[in-house]
Amino acid sequence: MFIAAQAQGGGSFMPLLLIVLLFGVMYFMMIRPQQKRRREAQQMQSALGPGDDIVTIGGLHATVVSVDDDVITVEISPGVNVRFARPAIARVVSSASDVVPEPADDEPETVEETPIESPVVETRKSKD
Repeated sequence: MFIAAQAQGGGSFMPLLLIVLLFGVMYFMMIRPQQKRRREAQQMQSALGPGDDIVTIGGLHATVVSVDDDVITVEISPGVNVRFARPAIARVVSSASDVVPEPADDEPETVEETPIESPVVETRKSKD
């Protein structure tokens, strides 16, 4: 009897170990990546400035006009400004600091003009 009691008592440690292992896997697969995405979104939203092209969580493309504490004013069309909460910005398409410099005036750009021919040829038959 003493041997059977020891065998059953030692087996109760295994389910506890599996539960702890399950919580560990859930933390590394679900919670930690979500925290990382949230941190990256907050950094992106805090770095917004005038001139940035953005996309809102609703899919609206706009240009940032001004940034206040928690409100961002964007221009969705020339002369049409809309205010959004800072967390409503999903991503920055292009930043105002990413502007590509213009080529120097010393070097004129030469563009060869070639006639554009349509690769589509359409023939219609008349119904007579």
